[in-house]
Amino acid sequence: MRLSLTFLSLSLLTILVGSSHADLLPADTPIPQVIDHYINTPLQEQGIAPAPLLDDRGFLRRVSLDLVGRIPTLAETQAFVSSSDPAKKVQLVDALMASGGYLRHQVTEFDTMLAPENAGRRNGNLRGYLTAAFKENRSWERIFRDLIVADEKDPVQKGASQFLKSRVKDLDRLTTEVSVLFFGVNISCAQCHDHPLVHDWKQDHYYGMKSFFARTYEVGQFLGERDQGSVQFKTTKNVTKSARMMFLTGKVVDAPGMDAPADGKPNKANKKNKDNPASPPPPPKFSARAALAELALQPGQNDFFARSIVNRIWHRLFGLGLVTPIDQMHSENAPSHPELLQWLARDLVAHGYDLRRLIRGIVLSDAYARSSRFEGEKTPPVRSFGVARLRALTPMQLATSLRIASSDPEQFPANLKAEELDRKIEAVENSARGFASLLEQPRDDFQISVSEALLFSNSDRVHKEFLSDGSDRLLGRLKKIANPEQAVELAVQTVLNRPASAEEKKAMVDYLAARSDRLTEGYRQMVWALLSSAEFRFNH
Repeated sequence: MRLSLTFLSLSLLTILVGSSHADLLPADTPIPQVIDHYINTPLQEQGIAPAPLLDDRGFLRRVSLDLVGRIPTLAETQAFVSSSDPAKKVQLVDALMASGGYLRHQVTEFDTMLAPENAGRRNGNLRGYLTAAFKENRSWERIFRDLIVADEKDPVQKGASQFLKSRVKDLDRLTTEVSVLFFGVNISCAQCHDHPLVHDWKQDHYYGMKSFFARTYEVGQFLGERDQGSVQFKTTKNVTKSARMMFLTGKVVDAPGMDAPADGKPNKANKKNKDNPASPPPPPKFSARAALAELALQPGQNDFFARSIVNRIWHRLFGLGLVTPIDQMHSENAPSHPELLQWLARDLVAHGYDLRRLIRGIVLSDAYARSSRFEGEKTPPVRSFGVARLRALTPMQLATSLRIASSDPEQFPANLKAEELDRKIEAVENSARGFASLLEQPRDDFQISVSEALLFSNSDRVHKEFLSDGSDRLLGRLKKIANPEQAVELAVQTVLNRPASAEEKKAMVDYLAARSDRLTEGYRQMVWALLSSAEFRFNH
């Protein structure tokens, strides 16, 4: 395979290269320190006071939701708050990331990202691949290669081909979504004409990316790839052009077989298998998809790939990307903190695209641990990351947390070993999947939908799953407590992971006193109000 650089605009080169590495903090600087340096410095220079750090309860709730996809149990909260160990945050993060819950949550997050139409399906093909990949801590580079090359004869890659199979019948969708998901770029606007607002993106880029997939086809239950084929398109001047295989940077692959259009027919050697083969078709002599994977990961070409996943992880943990929107990584849309993005991308590449290392570094920074409450005179700008952003819980986060919060806290006692607790939590997650399927995946502009509001306000399912008064439920436990103040305190601590304020306690005790003749129903309404509150619905 021979590569040649055809063109690369000065503006795009600037956004890719940015500051020289010599201008960045040293490569051996700890990630949390790097993040806090690049976030705090502009705040200090502008005289902006950031929000204070979360207290222990707030940090535990936030990091538990982000790392294992659920709120902490009452026992976990009490243990963390009572600990005086100065290293307890580091120990907490390491323990959460070593748990089975971390693996399952990572799989859910990436399955939702890569296959939103299958999100929540426990046994999906792609989910099976991701489970094996994250269990082995495969690098993001390796996962990308497996998804794009999709060698169905390799048992280690089992299920990876589902990413392509779900899109191969619509090459325009496949082209756009690969560019968005792996490179942080939406070039769909360059399909009909050069992008009118972003001069980085030409029709050549769009059809150049499409050319890497034009030889791929589906045969029976397998993927095939032809030895030849090119993509033709018309310019705005009605001139027909044959696209070259070209990456987003403008680098071209001089591929064989470009003199024939992509006609949808399999290789001659594959004709006998074209209807329903028993095994994958023979691989082509030259794989265009493998060429894309190779090119996108080359030094000097991998900026889009590394920065995109850093930006996506940052967006997940902060509710806003360093580049926003996350699919608009181009010269007309500068990062809020360019040096930080560049340092983190450089570090990710240097450490073999290890996502665990990146996530751990982010959640141990002070920037991550800032409160979402700001009581000063002037709230810091949103893109300064001087105050935390509210993030709606995902369907699985919410459904699992509802299950935990509505259970008797004694179902998760303090003396449970880590393995036993994880088994119990996994059972809770499995039982929560049905309810999670009723909820929408939140977007950046999230608002509670009408269907969700109706679900919580008048659905028998909410009553049966979360508000029953069985012996293993929170409501069943509250019924046994003679002192209403103690019952209120237990309910608030279990559901919201914090003590009730004096005002809250008085309001709820008064509410219960007015329903002393139907106390169980009073407790039920109180628990429902806590579970359906905005405080519970968001990661804050």
